[in-house]
Amino acid sequence: MTHPSYSFKALLLAAALALPSMAFAAEPAMMKDGMMTDHKGMTLYTFDKDTGGKSVCTGECAEHWPPFKADAGAKADGKWSVIKRDDGSMQWAYDGKPLYYFVKDKAPGQMEGDKMKDVWHVVREHM
Repeated sequence: MTHPSYSFKALLLAAALALPSMAFAAEPAMMKDGMMTDHKGMTLYTFDKDTGGKSVCTGECAEHWPPFKADAGAKADGKWSVIKRDDGSMQWAYDGKPLYYFVKDKAPGQMEGDKMKDVWHVVREHM
């Protein structure tokens, strides 16, 4: 085996191994048991007062409802978009609705914030 063919085969193997993880990383969250969670299983919520793809949950609100942050290089795809918050950070949105965690959810699958004050809602499959 010559050195160039060995390098090419190594490159192909590396690409084949990377592709599944790259595909997995494309979706920032998933549906689990009928509700949307991050990849650690933590429940995601929407806020009825957010409109036009903009988050109005800032300051003390964001302390109780931390935004589902997007990395700097995150890209929109399908129903997924990335919005810029007032503080300059990036946040994931699904179907135009910014996504949040609830500070009282301490373990995967908890949804203590669902229907809180009739304006916070777990993201469900039928959304």
